[in-house]
Amino acid sequence: MRTLTTVAHTIAFVCVFFGALPLGTAVAQFLLVGLQRYRGIYARVALCLPRTAVLIPARNEAAVLETSVEALLASAYPEGRLRVFVVDDASTDDTPEVLARLAAAHPGAVVHVRRETGGQGKSHTLNHGLRHVLSDDWAQAVLVMDADVVFAPDTVWRMSRHLGDPEVGAVTAYIQEGSGRGGNYLTRYVAYEYITAQAAARRTQNVLGAIACLAGGAQLHSRANLEALGGEFDTSTLAEDTVTTFDSQLAGHRVVFDGYALVLAEEPDDTAGLWRQRLRWARGNYQVTHRYRRLWFRGRRTGDNRLGSWLFGLIWFSVLLTPFLMLLSAASLLFLFYTDSGGAWYAFKALWVVNLVSYLFVTLLSLAVDPVTARRSWREALIFPGLVSCFFLVVTAAPTVTLPWLDSLGLGLTRDSPHPLMLFAYCWLALCMPLAWAAKCLAGTRLRWLSTPLVHLVGYGSLLAACSLAAFVLQVRGTEQSWGRTVKTGKVRGSGPEPGTTAGPAEPATGRAGPAPGPAARAQARPEAPGGPPDDGLARRFATVTRHDLERDRRLLWWQAMVMVLIGLLMVLREIWLV
Repeated sequence: MRTLTTVAHTIAFVCVFFGALPLGTAVAQFLLVGLQRYRGIYARVALCLPRTAVLIPARNEAAVLETSVEALLASAYPEGRLRVFVVDDASTDDTPEVLARLAAAHPGAVVHVRRETGGQGKSHTLNHGLRHVLSDDWAQAVLVMDADVVFAPDTVWRMSRHLGDPEVGAVTAYIQEGSGRGGNYLTRYVAYEYITAQAAARRTQNVLGAIACLAGGAQLHSRANLEALGGEFDTSTLAEDTVTTFDSQLAGHRVVFDGYALVLAEEPDDTAGLWRQRLRWARGNYQVTHRYRRLWFRGRRTGDNRLGSWLFGLIWFSVLLTPFLMLLSAASLLFLFYTDSGGAWYAFKALWVVNLVSYLFVTLLSLAVDPVTARRSWREALIFPGLVSCFFLVVTAAPTVTLPWLDSLGLGLTRDSPHPLMLFAYCWLALCMPLAWAAKCLAGTRLRWLSTPLVHLVGYGSLLAACSLAAFVLQVRGTEQSWGRTVKTGKVRGSGPEPGTTAGPAEPATGRAGPAPGPAARAQARPEAPGGPPDDGLARRFATVTRHDLERDRRLLWWQAMVMVLIGLLMVLREIWLV
């Protein structure tokens, strides 16, 4: 019996740390971010300007469509090489009138493609437009974007430069939350989330050679890639962009994330809207997981792609299963609490030490990856785990100060503390999700004023975890899937700052030249590349910007090393302090 008890305690002790697995895999990803410089993402590019058809699905998008199309057509891209096909999905607002004005202002550059029967979802709308685009041989590449996103002036050719490599089938840009001063606390949370989930995580995926998802609002495909996919997007799931990404790589084409190609997007600014959006995304991810069930952890048996690698699978499932890992960790702590209180206390302390190191590393490096967004949302970055979790992190960071203070208040946080307090601490990873769900529910009532402090209390990450758990329940029950379109109001205005001054830890605001040009800076347009010879001004701009992108990748590696050294010193000082 004693042996069985020991085994049970050991298993429970190990399971406690599953709650830290999402943060642990985030650290593993962030450790690889700086290594992108060795993948040659920007060293092998050349100016490539294919004739590009832009597909914009639009259903009642009158408030945002004109700004997006005008910004796109103002891009630093040769005139006559962009055609915008707006697929009007049976809109009932002023979308047709807006399109008529755009077509009159840009004859031949804006095409209105009307669907009389709509509402089937984004993928059906895109396929309707794609059939129109591929019906002739004009388009050498197809750019898929959302009606509300605003492209920076250099973004289109920053993306298309990768298509000069025949192995590259698709490119995705960095979507930034773009409401700026028109946003609120929730859009700032989203802005910070996009640093971690896109600017950092997708750089890591470039290193791994396996991209999880082409951003739905900014994905550029070569014509050959789309034809290899059968000339249409998936309509059987709620994640057609992820399915397209996986299928492109399984077909033998590389997919590239360009973190310096900037696109601004409006995101939901209330918990109810965010919940609807993320519920759709989460259900789509569960569907994708099942669809590619024979792919996971298969290594090279899936072909030359890296989608079957162990690290990519671990990253995918640690995010997908976050709510279940949090529940498992809390349940394990409760089991130890009632059977081995000393072991429970030790596991709890060790868990939060792991969380502390992970939190410091991810937060500090995220703020370095995109300093412009960091300056706007640094407060949300610091309290991203939630105020309660931040309290545990502070106690973990400075126990010699905080624990005596709590004892003086009669709130001691030790193995000998009153049971209700320790039960709350041990159960927190499970309790935060129903509280996050309550914040969503309160948003639509007269008690909506409670929703904001609840989100701050439990953390934005807990809100996403609760949404993922709800999506799992809906998927298991077989609830009819719905597109759940997010309503946009046009908060994103203008083209924003030059991407060369936004996404990089040490890019000079003046954009002045850096060190001696590398291979990419000396590259000219390949004679055989689509688009023909560029004008001298654009060629010079390409050389300068690409050289800066190479330099920023180098500097990011140094920032990563500095952050690691800083955290190491802080943890050493903590241990000395404890002694």
